[in-house]
Amino acid sequence: MEPVRMEARTGASGGGVAVVTIANPPVNALAASVRAGLLRTLREAEDDPAVRAIVIAADGKAFIAGADISEFGKPPAPPSLPEVLQAIEQCAKPVVAALNGVALGGGMELALACHGRVVAPQGQLGLPEIKLGLIPGAGGTQRLPRILGAAPAFAMMLSGDPVDARKALSLGIADALAEGDLLGAACAHALRLADAEHPPRVRDRADRFSPEDRAAFEAAAAAALKRASGQPNVEALVASVRAALDLPFDEALAVERARFQALVEDPRSKALRHLFFAERAAGRVPGIGREVKARPIEQAAVIGAGTMGGGIAMCFAQAGIPVTLIEVKAEALDAGLARIRANYEASVKRGSLSQEEMDKRLSLIICAVGLDAAASADMVVEAAFEDMAVKAEIFSALDRVAKPGAILATNTSYLDVNAIAAMTQRPQDVVGLHFFSPANVMRLLEVVRGAATAPDVLVTSLDLGRRLGKLPVVVGVCYGFVGNRMLAKRTQAGERLLLAGALPHEVDAAVTQFGFRMGPFAMLDLAGIDIGWRARKATGGRAPVADALAEQGRFGQKTGRGFYLYPEGARAGVRDPETEALITSLSDAQGIVRRSFSAEEILARLFYPMVNEGAKILEEGIAARASDIDAVWVNGYNWPSFTGGPMFWAESVGLPKIVAALDAFAAETGDETLKPAPLLRHLAETGGVFAAGEGA
Repeated sequence: MEPVRMEARTGASGGGVAVVTIANPPVNALAASVRAGLLRTLREAEDDPAVRAIVIAADGKAFIAGADISEFGKPPAPPSLPEVLQAIEQCAKPVVAALNGVALGGGMELALACHGRVVAPQGQLGLPEIKLGLIPGAGGTQRLPRILGAAPAFAMMLSGDPVDARKALSLGIADALAEGDLLGAACAHALRLADAEHPPRVRDRADRFSPEDRAAFEAAAAAALKRASGQPNVEALVASVRAALDLPFDEALAVERARFQALVEDPRSKALRHLFFAERAAGRVPGIGREVKARPIEQAAVIGAGTMGGGIAMCFAQAGIPVTLIEVKAEALDAGLARIRANYEASVKRGSLSQEEMDKRLSLIICAVGLDAAASADMVVEAAFEDMAVKAEIFSALDRVAKPGAILATNTSYLDVNAIAAMTQRPQDVVGLHFFSPANVMRLLEVVRGAATAPDVLVTSLDLGRRLGKLPVVVGVCYGFVGNRMLAKRTQAGERLLLAGALPHEVDAAVTQFGFRMGPFAMLDLAGIDIGWRARKATGGRAPVADALAEQGRFGQKTGRGFYLYPEGARAGVRDPETEALITSLSDAQGIVRRSFSAEEILARLFYPMVNEGAKILEEGIAARASDIDAVWVNGYNWPSFTGGPMFWAESVGLPKIVAALDAFAAETGDETLKPAPLLRHLAETGGVFAAGEGA
């Protein structure tokens, strides 16, 4: 079947409308065949004297969901989308888009090039290219500002989020909303436009540009560039919208196209595209098909009203799910609820939350003393102290209290989910849900699949994660799962660097220059050095420098000194001569001759062991895909997104280079754990990539 077909319709006044219909299932992507078909039928309709107007429609539930992703990275096939849109815009006969469903990316750009737009109630319009490491490349950055103004258009493109049909109508993106016969309404609108002397073109509009709009755009652009430092797509979006304000339309269009084409080849943009598809892939679990349905979650319970438990309760309330917050003592509940209220009040003060919404969310959080209050919950999330004895006691009690079919989740960061599940008579209903702090803010959710976790429990957990606004990634059971297991390797590497000659500020500088918002030692000071110290004491672990600091009461920011000094409660640390002297003395005690390290050496020694551990995680099946590891580290640990995550970044560095360095590190230190994992060595020797062995 042809991807584009044309038929004639007769209007009430007798005039003809050519209806051009796109049929490229499942989402009518703008493949080369679609572009060619549109250009051909458009010219045929323009040359037909019986045709007064043209309507572009689409089969199925989508209008056009964007570009054909199978063409990414390939030489462009003619005609290009800008050529098609130019033909639409310059057509002597009015062209109207009948938007039956989503019009995203190139689909929305096509609609903006039309002379009119009629949308069905289920329609959604958006330019999500920013999420793919790109910007709109077929006039979106030029035409949308001419409808909305530069500042509102920039905000919409920067978020990448679509607007619904009614919002599109109120903004002026759509001309009409068709509650009934969309095609009939679009044809009628097209014939009305045909009565005008010239079809209206968005490119000719400049009435939304004003000094106030310019000032608002420049302020928003400055904030975005600061927030997204190093992200080339944000820089390109700012430049393209600014061109809309400063240059004639065609010249500004050329700026946009040049910026778009540069992004297609930019390694940072490719990394962002990798992450976009990584997040989509994370929702697919090998071996579990669509026939497995989620269990209903209409009521939840959270055990523990501390910082983490309160944050998790806020997640449920934000999603509109009633949640019972449970503690062993009323005083702990009162403190937890006060903390939640303070968080909400701060959001109201900032203007990011209305008082009405705050009151609604608080009404969904019910406080109770004792585990019996979890009896009616469809899902119970335990967020108690990270101690196996404590969790075992709770799950043994929940096994008696929770109703049949309730999902029992543990918010452990490190502990064995299988051992926790064994405390119950229903291990199939037990799953790990590792939220990241602060739980009401951080996007990542590690869904820990136990040996006995039922498929529908896993599907429910993924579905719930999305309802809570999280990115859920399925991981297996091991110490630290994916994120914290790799973090432990970075922490060990950091300690080795300090003993070998680097100082905390040098390591942190290398890491922040790479793109992290904080270095590892500043982060340890922020989190509290004592937390890891106490955990190591319980498990027999050792971190010479951090433990020595903790033993002196140097816990980080909360004590005013740690790896850095924090004079008078400062949030940013300064170098501490005492800490640096302590590090040097520890090196001397071990007979280590200290030396200096370049930033490149520091990054290699920190990150290569992480990549190696990632390869082991893949070998063991703890993660289904290398891209899942990247999604975890970008969304949970602030790995810079424009590098694509640790596994994607490793391939850009070169796996043979990493293997050679790891062999050298292992020989230098005598640490056998630094030797390359078999998978990593095999890929390096065969020229392979991590993605080659990924599950579906």
